[in-house]
Amino acid sequence: MPRRRDIDRLQGEIEELFADLWQVPRTVGLRGGFRPFADCYRTEDPPALTVVVELAGVDPTELQVDIGERELVITGNRPPPRDPGRRYQRMEIEYGPFERRVGLTEPVDTGAASAAYHAGLLTITLPLARRRPAPEPVTIAIVRSGEP
Repeated sequence: MPRRRDIDRLQGEIEELFADLWQVPRTVGLRGGFRPFADCYRTEDPPALTVVVELAGVDPTELQVDIGERELVITGNRPPPRDPGRRYQRMEIEYGPFERRVGLTEPVDTGAASAAYHAGLLTITLPLARRRPAPEPVTIAIVRSGEP
């Protein structure tokens, strides 16, 4: 009998696949935004989940990070460049509003969660909860770290 964690992981992979399949190809120019890439990993010391989201060109003050019972949601907007004199020969960078959902496989301590933005990467650290918390949505403030 499959373990619950395996089922949750499989469900997340299927949701990611369908999200990718329903995206309009970049070359069409009809996309309503973009879907930033994200990594999620677990550490043992200290026990935490860390999510890193690639958000080059996004103003960190315009980002919103929310944690639900089993999901992290990152929303924001990457505005297109405003230069009427541009005549593109190629346009591959995606712009517009976005929402990225990351399933959480373990309960996290939402009160101790933190987020930092540096060099186009948003890093969200979610310490693991010692006991399952009561389901309550939480918004995390993002701290912009100094540029090198």
